[in-house]
Amino acid sequence: GIKWMSSMEAKFEDAKDKKPTAEKLERLRRQKINRFRNQHRISIQGTDLPDPIATFEQLQQEYKIHPKIMENIQAAGFRVPTPIQMQAIPVMLHGRELLASAPTGSGKTLAFCVPLLIHLKQPRNKGFRAVIISPTRELASQTHRELVKLAEGTGFRIHMIHKAADAAKKFGPKSSKKF
Repeated sequence: GIKWMSSMEAKFEDAKDKKPTAEKLERLRRQKINRFRNQHRISIQGTDLPDPIATFEQLQQEYKIHPKIMENIQAAGFRVPTPIQMQAIPVMLHGRELLASAPTGSGKTLAFCVPLLIHLKQPRNKGFRAVIISPTRELASQTHRELVKLAEGTGFRIHMIHKAADAAKKFGPKSSKKF
């Protein structure tokens, strides 16, 4: 049959139908995130991936990173994360494995150095707690420079080791057992 109603009743019926469901809100959020990723040319694969960040301040808000690290990021001149940093940092902070590819100069070093320092939380006198292996001395020097800048004032000791023999001289004869 035909359902007759006043214009007020029709508006009320329309409003009832437009209530956002949790499912619909989640779909809209996903669409917004996908638009953001497309806009920044971020392509990802995997399941249950964390959302990208749009600003470094989000790291402070969402991941409660050490204020000194945030200060060092700003002091180093980093204002807005690059696309690789937008997605890689949250992925690594969630403890996920990552294989990332981006052009030279895109910020890959910062993208993995920030989560490394955040994961270590604070300095401890327990020897080497993280090791980064680089294929070239040039890349090792770049990584060392970035980590020194990021860790300034946090108490972390950042070292670059070229050869085990040099390490034994620098850190003592028993250091060869450490690495």
